[in-house]
Amino acid sequence: MSTTSDPMPLSDRVEELLSRTGPLPIVAAGDPVLRRTSEPFDGQLDPSLLARFVTALRDTMRAAPGVGLAAPQVGIPLRLAVIEDPAPVPDEIREVRGRVPLPFRVLVNPVYEPVGPARAAFFEGCLSVPGWQAVVARPAEVRLLAQDEHGSPVDEVFTGWPARIVQHETDHLDGTLYLDRAEPRSLSSNEAMAERWAQPTPAEAAKWLGFRW
Repeated sequence: MSTTSDPMPLSDRVEELLSRTGPLPIVAAGDPVLRRTSEPFDGQLDPSLLARFVTALRDTMRAAPGVGLAAPQVGIPLRLAVIEDPAPVPDEIREVRGRVPLPFRVLVNPVYEPVGPARAAFFEGCLSVPGWQAVVARPAEVRLLAQDEHGSPVDEVFTGWPARIVQHETDHLDGTLYLDRAEPRSLSSNEAMAERWAQPTPAEAAKWLGFRW
């Protein structure tokens, strides 16, 4: 699907996208849609189309698999994302990273702000940058302001790994990739992560790759 300047209304573009069968194609880094500020949602999709699009985003996220997916990642520059994390990790990782189960959520027009000065640095990856991970230091706690898919207001504080997911997906809607915030010397292939840096914290990777943690 072309994601350059497209005069087609967003609703028609979403209908075209949903005419496919199976998971939606995920846009990779280098596509301009990932570097644009997304258009705020203001009824561009009627309730039925919005529900179908949300379902497709959810199914694509789960199939990838991932813990979040923003509309620009499937070529639609709309301020909308889905998040979900069953957190199937060992207790040691759960405790250190604060990775607790995050039920499925739809975020419409989300923005976040840090709560307090604490920051946490861990490896993270992105479905639009397949095959790589890097360490990103982010606020450990954030306040999210948004709406849900029904238009109800959301004003909620997230901590630990859910806070990281909220920030990562909201950043997509501002044209920001996690690599923009990452420690460059930490960049590692998925293979290197599995072989060398699967520890709960990036301390060992920092020691051998030469970055501060």
